[in-house]
Amino acid sequence: MSIKETASGILHHLPLAKFKPVLVQSLHSYDSHMLSRDISAGLTVGMVALPLAMAFGIASGVPPESGIYTAIIAGFLISLLGGCRVQIGGPAGAFVVIIYGIIAQYGLSNLFIATLGSGIFLFLMGLFKLGGIIKFIPVSIVIGFTNGIAVMIGLQQVKDFLGLTVAKMPADFFGQISAIAANISTMNFWALGIALTSFLLIKFWPKGYQMNGPQWKRWLAHLPGTVVVLILSTIAVTLFDLPVETIGSKFGGIPQSLPSLQIPEFDWATFKQLLGPMLTLAVLGSIESLLCARVADTMTDDRHDPNQELMGQGVANMVVPFFGGIPATGTIARTVTNIKSGAFSPIAGIVHALTLLVVILAAAPLASNIPLSALAAILVFVAWNMGNWREFMRLRQMTLSYKATLLVTFFLTVIFDLTVAVEFGLVVACVFFLLRMNNLTAVEPATLPFDIPDNVEAWHLRGALFFGSISKLEHVTDPLRITSPTAANIVVLDFTDLLHIDNSAMDQIEVFARALRRHNHDLIIAGAKGHPLAQLRRTQIAQRLGANMVPDMEFAMARAKVIIAEQKARETKTEASKPSVEEKKPEVATKVEGKTQA
Repeated sequence: MSIKETASGILHHLPLAKFKPVLVQSLHSYDSHMLSRDISAGLTVGMVALPLAMAFGIASGVPPESGIYTAIIAGFLISLLGGCRVQIGGPAGAFVVIIYGIIAQYGLSNLFIATLGSGIFLFLMGLFKLGGIIKFIPVSIVIGFTNGIAVMIGLQQVKDFLGLTVAKMPADFFGQISAIAANISTMNFWALGIALTSFLLIKFWPKGYQMNGPQWKRWLAHLPGTVVVLILSTIAVTLFDLPVETIGSKFGGIPQSLPSLQIPEFDWATFKQLLGPMLTLAVLGSIESLLCARVADTMTDDRHDPNQELMGQGVANMVVPFFGGIPATGTIARTVTNIKSGAFSPIAGIVHALTLLVVILAAAPLASNIPLSALAAILVFVAWNMGNWREFMRLRQMTLSYKATLLVTFFLTVIFDLTVAVEFGLVVACVFFLLRMNNLTAVEPATLPFDIPDNVEAWHLRGALFFGSISKLEHVTDPLRITSPTAANIVVLDFTDLLHIDNSAMDQIEVFARALRRHNHDLIIAGAKGHPLAQLRRTQIAQRLGANMVPDMEFAMARAKVIIAEQKARETKTEASKPSVEEKKPEVATKVEGKTQA
């Protein structure tokens, strides 16, 4: 067989997901009314996405146009190829801290390599149907690292929010605190005033989907608060020539052109070091996008395809690095705005991307006077809304495992990075899970009917027997009990309430069964089903027990009586076959008499 045929056969048997973008299904019954809804929603969310894209780009350590390019290209591809009808993709706040750290440690060109690699990981996760695995990450870990990222985003904005003169903010928590403390005397009160005003405007500005109230309020509600802040702050800086840092003064403005194709420099030695950041970006992107898709499902009574969503996200992240973009994922705030604005299909997301494209081609020069303090206020507002701060207030009501997992993940995200935080968070969650499962597992003596002899003992197994709870089985399988003069001749293990048994526990039972056989004792297993029954068959214990594998405890008692009867029958037969003392005496006398005669 050729290599091609072998590879084809392997792929044929792998559980691969089909590449079926939800856009294709959405267009089956599409009409002009749905198109008008999608266009309206796309225009609205495009205006919302514009300031966020610039802000996320700057906060990540790249020029603002990189954030816009990401929103255009990734937003277009995620809507075109994703598995959720109304999700909006683009740069996200969750990535800001990770991207900033990668640039600080490896450089900008290696960020593009890491983004490309994360896209490959995401696509493979979807292709091999791993979209459902994300839901097994405990919610305490998700809340812990989300709140930690929110704190780091807010801390990174202090420099521009206060207008501090800092050449470059460090990437780590303590370095940022030190830099802020060392330069607090350089505070620019004009920048602080713009930032505070911008924050309050965004917070109290009516949302575009809140259409109640007077006519003027309904009209103003169509304008996103973030866009209003950018317009007003830019006008103020332009008219009054305020001494604050702007996009133009720091980055030279935003190019009024399409992004050009860039081929990132590739170095194998650095690539191997980037595997960790790639995996971090992929895992975080998958969590963010699938959480966002689940939120969208609850708001639209729909159901997304998680595997297709990951494949769409993967393609987007494989493409954006070649145009100077940064990692992208599903974004909850923009997705909610899209839904509230009446979006019906992925066409709304495509319109949102085209809206951003038109804006950058037509109005890019106007962005030069946007103050960075206004963008910092937008990101502080995003960070505030991003965190689930009420969860800290509810911690006293939660279990110890929930508290420990959330707090460990939160503090490690803030102090170290997301990779370390999630790894330790999972370890803590697993340790507490093992302890909880151990507490739910029991091996207890079972009460037997009055007519069962004392040489029969039974044990009731409940819960899950695995390497963490195997100690509860040791007092039953102790070899000293088998060799004891008072040991039971028949041992019954009741598997009726046993849900799971791993290889460690199976090995102990197998050794126990062999020890019983060596001492002519019997083992009966009752009520095994599901996974425990499959394990017993796999290890051949069920086959060796034969009739001693019974469906329930009633059959086990009946089987024990049969074994006892068989044992008594064997003992009676053995006693009957032995010669009596009277029969032996004449024989001995004859032998003695023969010797005398001799």
